[in-house]
Amino acid sequence: MKNLIVIRHAKSSWDDPFLDDHQRPLGDRGLRDSPRMGQRLKRKGVIPDLLVSSDAERAKSTALIIAEQLHFPKDRIMFTGTLYHASSSVILGLIRSLDDLYNTVMIFGHNPGFNDLIWELGFEIENLPTCGQFAVKFEVNSWKHVGKENAKKWFFDYPKNK
Repeated sequence: MKNLIVIRHAKSSWDDPFLDDHQRPLGDRGLRDSPRMGQRLKRKGVIPDLLVSSDAERAKSTALIIAEQLHFPKDRIMFTGTLYHASSSVILGLIRSLDDLYNTVMIFGHNPGFNDLIWELGFEIENLPTCGQFAVKFEVNSWKHVGKENAKKWFFDYPKNK
């Protein structure tokens, strides 16, 4: 069984409208929501084997804050430019290339790619909100075989979900 948790970066700051998008930091709401969502994962008993994040500042910060809440070693987070505004096919390609040593993986990144990935895996959601988490269990032993045909929804959570 392979478990995937897709996490959209938390709310970013628009205090500096001229800042390069890749460098945009988390805003106050993002800084507040990230640890809360990390605690929700902890309460669910989620123990990741790997965290993979877009190297955009807002995604990196979200991953680092959630890693801290889960006591996941920050030096073991994999940061990659591949997830920065990636299409669903690129994201799925990255997922399918993961080492089978990892059973529970969290990926941090952006919409619209994450929304499209969730749809491609057979789940209809209107939107993955900022700091939203969509989790899927795949009934396979290898990441290279994950797809719509073996995906089962695990949970869907987001900051305004009570």
